[in-house]
Amino acid sequence: MKKIIIDTDPGQDDALALMTAFGAKQEIKVLGVTCVAGNVPLDLTSINALKICELSGIYDVPVFKGSSAPLKRNLITAEHVHGKTGLDGTELSVEKKELELISAVDFIIDCAGKYRDEKITICALGPLTNIAKVLTKNPRVTESIKEIILMGGGFFEGGNITPAAEFNIYVDPEAAKIVLESGVKITMLPLDVTHKTLVQRDFLDKLRGSGKNSAIQAAKLLDFFERYDVEKYGSQGGPLHDPNVIVYLLHPEIYNGKLVNVEIEVNSELTRGMTVVDWWCVTNRKPNAYYVNEVQENKFFETVLKKVLSLEI
Repeated sequence: MKKIIIDTDPGQDDALALMTAFGAKQEIKVLGVTCVAGNVPLDLTSINALKICELSGIYDVPVFKGSSAPLKRNLITAEHVHGKTGLDGTELSVEKKELELISAVDFIIDCAGKYRDEKITICALGPLTNIAKVLTKNPRVTESIKEIILMGGGFFEGGNITPAAEFNIYVDPEAAKIVLESGVKITMLPLDVTHKTLVQRDFLDKLRGSGKNSAIQAAKLLDFFERYDVEKYGSQGGPLHDPNVIVYLLHPEIYNGKLVNVEIEVNSELTRGMTVVDWWCVTNRKPNAYYVNEVQENKFFETVLKKVLSLEI
């Protein structure tokens, strides 16, 4: 069974990713959820993680508060996409679950030590600030990390916060640079693949028709989330970015990509956070990431639906 830590900034699509992971108890063990500022400020992302745990009936997975700002820059958030709370679209509450007392960074380091022999996988759904701090504070932690699977970047699709940059990388490009230069095995799920998993009407109908509260609330969240992309880009549905990380973890065989070198632009304000992908191997730079650009869309939605509907409530 794969042991994972989910680092996240919920976010409606983060919420669906968490629910997908929680519904995959036979395949993965979620050791903890670590929160970072991103889609909304840290206080909200942390509360949102607790809300999704309770919505999913999950009380045995600890939630930790992490970084409130990028390593070197002011925080940029995405309320224009996710709403003021980050989970606009429905009303969720926290009744029992509480945040843990130790920091997200210390928790990840502690887990890496505890599972040194088995190794852990980090599923990163937001800006990479927490992960970069872990790698900086304890460089030997790389020996205990099997893989970092992250949602971030864009090459063929360009950016979604600027013409050059995807949001997660743009928020903290210095952190992304540290992660990509760490030597850890990295898989990137960029816009080039997440833009191929657009919310489908029949998928939402199946969530609503399930009769399960968690699935019905997920559909409400996605109704709000997708309105931004539909209005701005004229697409048929909003892209489900973050669930791709969990589905890749469960079923890497439905994805295709290429092992390439990826560099992060940190100096230019014009192209800040750009993922410079050497897709055609025109440099001599060593490959440092498996960059995914294809997915079997139907199998993606089948997996997400199956796992979300397997939640008990």
